[in-house]
Amino acid sequence: MAESKMTLEEIEAQIAELEKQLEDVHGTQTEVYARIVGYYRAIRNWNKGKHDEFTNRKVFNAEKSIAGHAESSKNDARTAQNEEKIDSGIHYEFFMRKTCPNCPPVKEYIKNLEFGGTVIDVDTAQGLKQAAQKGVFSAPTAIFYDNLGNEIGRGHSVEEIKSVIAPIAVVA
Repeated sequence: MAESKMTLEEIEAQIAELEKQLEDVHGTQTEVYARIVGYYRAIRNWNKGKHDEFTNRKVFNAEKSIAGHAESSKNDARTAQNEEKIDSGIHYEFFMRKTCPNCPPVKEYIKNLEFGGTVIDVDTAQGLKQAAQKGVFSAPTAIFYDNLGNEIGRGHSVEEIKSVIAPIAVVA
């Protein structure tokens, strides 16, 4: 069987034709959905504030959290902020608003945790400043820290908080 060889001009002409065909290829826009304020919605429909929140979100990695907590728990535990709670060094900051309808169940849940923490009202100037420094964009938000003050994870609902602290309970 004879092999046909193309000349350089024929190859360049074929490339030019394929490039011209590529210019006419049009795909469809990908629709991305994410959870925001309790339900899923297309990201393209979000306002600027929600877009900024989405880009600043931190992803919780359970394996990394467990490994980091196991290593840090070898160090001396610092004094718990709430003395009737277990002195594991693990603590939280709970950012809430008095008018927030989702804050009371979260506040009630974290109040009964085995470790203590601080409740911060973001309706106050100081609370709002602290929330801005920590990248908190919505209430309720609970941030959990290990005994060295490293952030372990964040939760915005009782279910999210349970998933954040489940690895802590395994290690502790």
